[in-house]
Amino acid sequence: MTSTTKSRWTIGKILISLVAIFTGVSPYLADWNITHIYNPAWTPHAKFHNAQTMVLGAMLGFLAIYCLWFRQGITKKQKLNEATVLTSLYWLAQLPAILFPGTALVDSGINHVQMPKILGVVLNQLILDIIVIFPLIALGYYLENRALKKAAI
Repeated sequence: MTSTTKSRWTIGKILISLVAIFTGVSPYLADWNITHIYNPAWTPHAKFHNAQTMVLGAMLGFLAIYCLWFRQGITKKQKLNEATVLTSLYWLAQLPAILFPGTALVDSGINHVQMPKILGVVLNQLILDIIVIFPLIALGYYLENRALKKAAI
């Protein structure tokens, strides 16, 4: 059965959509500044890859929204699966990135931005992924999947 009916607003879809929007916007909020794209210490090639990452986040966020709300000709379950995978990819890629040679979660030196601490835990992008982003995606997926199953009954 394909999706031809108008999209409905549910908590699950809204949660995944919010993460998708954050995926598209947050790289620009975090990197469009002196610590990243305008950092005079960075080589042009490093800036190219930073720009690539920002554009990738925007593309994944946009595609997730498109798949979840506007894509036609597939089931609602497939739309949910596609949007969930697209929303997750940007954040999942951050997990192994720290294992590459010479990488760090923050830049040291004059451009260093002090990351906040809560209960002794430094809030960096990996902590954000683990305690906020992934749980929101999982909760959104669970709630929407449950709603789809109820609607099928």
